[in-house]
Amino acid sequence: MSDKAYNVLFLCTGNSARSIMAEAILNSDLSGKFKAFSAGSHPKGAIDPTVLALLKKTNYPTEGLRSKSWDEFAKDGAPQLDFVFTVCDNAAGEICPIWPGQPMTAHWGVPDPVGFAGSDVEKAAHTAEVMRMLSNRIHIFTALPIRSLDKLTLQKRLNDIGKKA
Repeated sequence: MSDKAYNVLFLCTGNSARSIMAEAILNSDLSGKFKAFSAGSHPKGAIDPTVLALLKKTNYPTEGLRSKSWDEFAKDGAPQLDFVFTVCDNAAGEICPIWPGQPMTAHWGVPDPVGFAGSDVEKAAHTAEVMRMLSNRIHIFTALPIRSLDKLTLQKRLNDIGKKA
């Protein structure tokens, strides 16, 4: 891998919450090492309002965020992906497209804020906890010495990140 920014795709079935949060969190990294994207196998077409409110409240970038299909990243002209992370259990079990360039993949499943049943206050707290989990994992990922790790070691580290809370 060269000195270019790494393209990272976060996948979730609906692309309305977890993958959107992960995209915003990683794109807030100002090191210039990463460019994040998100997509879903069955996108809902809209971002969950609780997620969008939390992203704005915590000053994460929201401009350009949208719910979209993973098909956009499997066709000609799409960014060449270096990493693909599934962040929900449904997407982890689905058959993913063949990604050009054979990016490294890992599963970083976290609870679904959209499916959470509770009051608005409880849902906001649950969504904030999911964001904390994603943020922790993304910060561990961005701290990895990616260029100096061999592929097997890097793959193990990516898998291990998915086991962190």
